[in-house]
Amino acid sequence: MEEFVLQAIQDEYPDEFAWCYGCGRLNEHGHHFRTGWHGEDTITIYKPKQEHIAIPGYVYGGLIASFIDCHGTGSASLALHRKNGHEVGAGVEPPRFVTASLTVDFIKPTPQNVPLKAIGKVTEIHPKKWKVATEVFAGDTMCARGEVVAVVMPANFAKND
Repeated sequence: MEEFVLQAIQDEYPDEFAWCYGCGRLNEHGHHFRTGWHGEDTITIYKPKQEHIAIPGYVYGGLIASFIDCHGTGSASLALHRKNGHEVGAGVEPPRFVTASLTVDFIKPTPQNVPLKAIGKVTEIHPKKWKVATEVFAGDTMCARGEVVAVVMPANFAKND
């Protein structure tokens, strides 16, 4: 049986913030990454498509970077939402984060046709800046790891003025 994230923070984002190519549920062309709790860690599961190829049999590294990026901002949102006394599904709009910094280390080639699992831990918390460490697995093999510095999205960020 394939794993999936039952309650994802991205499901709670208001429509005006649900368009991200990586994790936006309203972007019909996007990946639709979904991040939830897995004990005290966070988890995102995704099966790359055939077009996410680097060379035959392996996943394009840009997809892995996007996976870590959205997992990191989703993890920060989950953690601050919980810190504020809320859980996913409670009907309370969660905080939104944007990426200030992304680092990715590719450990082993990532095989095609295998579901990927990103496991994250919030490693540092400041009032506006959160660090999330993520490891990406294909099966039991860690293929990549990264860190996202996520910042609370400014109130005027969504305005197109």
